[in-house]
Amino acid sequence: GGAVGEAYEGPYEPGGRACEPAPVAAAGALGYAVVLRVGGEPATHGVLQAVAVVAAASLMVLVPRAVSGRPVGPDRAARRVLIVALAALCCQPLRSVSVGDGPFLVAYLLLACASAALADAALASALTRAREEPGEKPGEEPRAATAMEVAVRVAVCVTAAATGPAVAVAGAWALPVVCAPLLLVQLSFRRCAGIRAARRQTVASLARTTEIAGHTPAGHARQVARLSRAVGRELRLPGPSLSVLEYAGLMHDLGQLSLVDPVPAGATEPLPEAERRRIARLGGAVVRRTGVPEEVAEVVERQADPYREQPLPARIVRAVNAYVELVGGSSAGSGGSPQEDRAAAAPRALARLRRSTSRDFDPAVVEALARVVSRPVRGRPR
Repeated sequence: GGAVGEAYEGPYEPGGRACEPAPVAAAGALGYAVVLRVGGEPATHGVLQAVAVVAAASLMVLVPRAVSGRPVGPDRAARRVLIVALAALCCQPLRSVSVGDGPFLVAYLLLACASAALADAALASALTRAREEPGEKPGEEPRAATAMEVAVRVAVCVTAAATGPAVAVAGAWALPVVCAPLLLVQLSFRRCAGIRAARRQTVASLARTTEIAGHTPAGHARQVARLSRAVGRELRLPGPSLSVLEYAGLMHDLGQLSLVDPVPAGATEPLPEAERRRIARLGGAVVRRTGVPEEVAEVVERQADPYREQPLPARIVRAVNAYVELVGGSSAGSGGSPQEDRAAAAPRALARLRRSTSRDFDPAVVEALARVVSRPVRGRPR
């Protein structure tokens, strides 16, 4: 059952979130670990056998995937083996006492499965944070993704906890029968994740239109999005705000498509304030048609306002955009390598932003930006 559940997961990736992409396999593995009796007789398998069965089922999926060149995700398989071992260990004391099939047993099994699920979520989150670099991990609409993650984990825990009493009465065939309804959960999960992925592709395509039209340098929007997200983390903004920052950073220049003559290097900061506000309003109108949260359109629309009139995400996007424009413009044609040019231009760009903190840029945002760009990235200065 675990191998079938893993294989049914399909080729899609959930975008780095810690959500369970194969709930059938997860529920089957946990359910097998917490089975105490089979058809009225004591279960003969223990912790080691439960771990061995789940590990073998995972290998049955990972090996063919590795041979065919598909993503294998060994970290998720390792996490599953660990949580099965934890759940089986939690239920081990019940094998030596008679607790019947009453509410106490169900409550205990729910607690054991919930503990294993929490441990899995903690491990997944730790692995994700260890792999990602500040500002480089794309957002994945955290509010919706987190709600889906909680719903899937609750369904897995409830199904696994129900497996023990069901197998105790009906025998081993109850395990796949109890897990079967999770196929609907898995289908819904994949559909929602596909919608989010399509939305991200739409946003990324829109972000490139200004580059293709020659209004902004190549990679400018993505650089602003990554750096805005990093500054948001530095300011300890919550997950949904980080997602808003990334989307706004990707689409902040869409209003430039209304310009007959492109601005040199796509730098809008030197333009008159009225023109910058007009461009921002047009960009916000375009963003509203993409289906992203309303907060994203508001950030794009208000990025040219004085910072005291802006929401914090708009302050961040404006400061980051100005910094990227200043660094790019200062380093163009200087004769050095791009990394050396950016390193030399960064202090001058930050100094210029600091001189404009009386009206245009939030001092707290500028200082957070300075801390972010001063940190080493993969062993080299930024």
